[in-house]
Amino acid sequence: MTAKIALIGRPNVGKSTLFNRLIRSNRAITHDRPGVTRDRMEGFVRRDGDEWTIIDTGGVTLDENQITAAQGPNELRGFEEEILRGVTEAIEECAALCLVVDGRDGLLPFDRRLATYARKTGLPVLLAVNKVDGAELEEEYTAEFHELGFPMVAISGEHGFQMRTFEMMLRDMLPQEEDEEFAAPDEYKQLGLKIAMLGRPNAGKSSLINALTKSQRMIVSDVAGTTRDSVDITYEINEKLYTFVDTAGIRRRTKITDTVERYSVNSSIKSSTKANVTLLVIDGQEGVTSQDKRLLKLLDERKTPFMVLINKTDLVEPKQMQEVRKQYQHELAYCGHVPVIHVSAHTRMGLKQILPLAEQIWQECAVRIPTSMLNRTLEEVVTKHQPPVVKRVRPKFFYMTQAETLPPTFVFFCNDHERLKEHYIRYLEKAVRKSFKIAHAPIRLKFRSSHSKRSFPKKKKKKR
Repeated sequence: MTAKIALIGRPNVGKSTLFNRLIRSNRAITHDRPGVTRDRMEGFVRRDGDEWTIIDTGGVTLDENQITAAQGPNELRGFEEEILRGVTEAIEECAALCLVVDGRDGLLPFDRRLATYARKTGLPVLLAVNKVDGAELEEEYTAEFHELGFPMVAISGEHGFQMRTFEMMLRDMLPQEEDEEFAAPDEYKQLGLKIAMLGRPNAGKSSLINALTKSQRMIVSDVAGTTRDSVDITYEINEKLYTFVDTAGIRRRTKITDTVERYSVNSSIKSSTKANVTLLVIDGQEGVTSQDKRLLKLLDERKTPFMVLINKTDLVEPKQMQEVRKQYQHELAYCGHVPVIHVSAHTRMGLKQILPLAEQIWQECAVRIPTSMLNRTLEEVVTKHQPPVVKRVRPKFFYMTQAETLPPTFVFFCNDHERLKEHYIRYLEKAVRKSFKIAHAPIRLKFRSSHSKRSFPKKKKKKR
C-alpha cells in the first residue's frame, strides 16, 4: 500500500480542485458553492517514478471546543458529524496532512481551530495557502498565516501557480522507508475488482457499500442526494481486494435543475463505464420505476457487465415476497442474462451472493473461445434449427470468429445477413451462451455478408 496524505480544511477553500490537479483527473466535483464535497475520495499521485495516495475530504467547521460547529454552509447542515468522522478516519490512515486555507479570505477562526486539530495528530502538516493566483500576490496573501507555525506554500489549484513546488513539498513529508514501495503497481492488483453502484436517489447504494465492507465509510441519510461525488473505496474482503465506486443518485434529466446535481449524474454514468462490474440498485419498496428501466436499457445497450440488486427487501411482507419476485422477474425479462438478487443492507440478506457473482461476470467477460470450437458449435446449432426462409432464400452460415473480449464479441459470416430474423438472432445468442457457459456477461453478435465459403481463412501447411 502507498503512503497517504489527506487534504483537510473548512468548506470552499479549494481542496477538490487541488485533488483533481494532483491526480490529473476531474474526478472530484468542483463548484463555487461551499459544501459540495461530503464523502472522502482517494486518488493516486504519480510523479517521476514516485507514487502516493491523496485523500480529498469534506469541509469541516469546528467550534472553540473542537467539535462540529453549526455555522457551516447549508449544503452541509445535518452532515457535520459524519464529515468530521470521515476526516478523522482518513487522518488515522495518513503519514502526513495538508491543511488548505483560502488566501483571499485570510486567516479565519475556523482555520485556527483546524490548525490546532491537525497539530494534535502529531503528523507532519503542510499549510497550503490556496487561491494565490500569482507571485505578485504571494506576500500579501500569506502574511497572517505565518502565525500558525507550519511549513507553508502559496498555490493556485485553479491556475496551477506553484503546483510543482507543492507536489515536491508533499512528497518530502512522506516517510523515507516508504521509498521502496513507490514503484508503480499493477492497478488491478492494487485496487482489485472495481464495482460501481448505480441507481436512483435514496435506493440504498451507500448503505450497501457500508454493509459489504462492514464499515461506516459512506455517509448515509434519508435525504435523497446525499452522495455527490463518485467515491472510490478499496477494501479487502475474504483476502481479496475490491474497489467500490459509490455514485450520486440518477434522476430524469428533465427534473435536474441544479448544476451540482447535473455534474453528479454525469459522473455517475461515467463511473459505470470505467468499472469492471456495475450493480444497479433498485428500491424494493417502490418497484421498477420508469427511471430504473431507462438505466437498465442504458447499461444493456452499452454492453456493461452488471447485475440488479433489489434493495430494502426486508421491508416487504413475507406473504407478498413470492408475488413481488414474480413481478420483478416479469419487469426485467427482456434482459434475461442479467442476474437479479433480492438484498437488504439493513439485515444483510443476500449480500454473500454479490461479490462471487461479480467475479463470475467479470471472468465471463474475458472468455476467449478457439475458432475451431466456435465453428463446430455453429454447425451443430444451425443443423438443429435452420434459419427460416425469407423471400424464397434461406440464409446460409459459412463460419464464425471471436473478434474481441470485454465483452465477448462474435462475428457470423453468412450469404445475406439482412435476411436473418430477430427471433433467430435471439436463438443464436442463447446457443452461444449455453455452449460456452457465458451465463451473465454481456455479449455482442455481429453479422457479415459473404458470398463465398472460401472467405474462411485456410490453415497453413506445416513445412516438412
